[in-house]
Amino acid sequence: MNKETQVAKRESAGALATNFEADANQGTQNMGQEDLALPFLKILGNASPEINPKHAKYVKGSEAGMILNSVSNEFYPASNGTEGINVLPVFYERLYIEWQDRDKSGGAPVKVYKAGEAVPKTTRDAGFKDRLPNGNYLENTVNHYVIVLGNNPSSALISMKATQLKVSRKWNSMMMGTKLQGANGMFTPPTYSHIYNLKTVRMSNNKGQWFGWDVVKVGPIKDKAVYEAAKTFAERVSKGQVVAKHGAETSTDKELPF
Repeated sequence: MNKETQVAKRESAGALATNFEADANQGTQNMGQEDLALPFLKILGNASPEINPKHAKYVKGSEAGMILNSVSNEFYPASNGTEGINVLPVFYERLYIEWQDRDKSGGAPVKVYKAGEAVPKTTRDAGFKDRLPNGNYLENTVNHYVIVLGNNPSSALISMKATQLKVSRKWNSMMMGTKLQGANGMFTPPTYSHIYNLKTVRMSNNKGQWFGWDVVKVGPIKDKAVYEAAKTFAERVSKGQVVAKHGAETSTDKELPF
């Protein structure tokens, strides 16, 4: 390709970029929140279909211990001391999700109870599941809505349950324990004021081994545009304009012991 052709192509690309901006949002007029999928960030385990070359959900190059974006299928090598991902946490919620057993389930929850709502009584069974009188079980689940940082910051959801609830509590304590000096004394800044690095680590107990989350605080966000985007996302979630659609395929890790 000669220099004249290269210059022409660059000029053509620049002209198109101008058209892109002039036609911003065209084609999306009829898309509402119900038409969009909020990406889940989940840890791939040894039994995850995404690492099985013979499975329809296989993602080439993925391995157990990686973090996967459930919508884009982008994965992040995040274990054994590698880089992981940096996020801004914007909103937290606790849910109690009613599920049928896997052999009866259609892949979607039977019902989702928010914290503060009346939750039916349960009985702990031999498999450490909290059973309802109808035979279904409840999972204590927490959601961390985040902005994933990088070249193209994007919104996502990290859902934690079972053994990962301890990690969630530690993360919450980090956020609540962050204090800054203001004009009127010490204050707790918004959660999206500080960046956290997420990696995966091997965990184990007397029931087995699995990969879990590891969270470390990095420091304050310095990009005002990203901060404002995180603030807007937090406001939308708090107003119910962003709803997480839990399903079997978005489970953080099916191998977690109870």
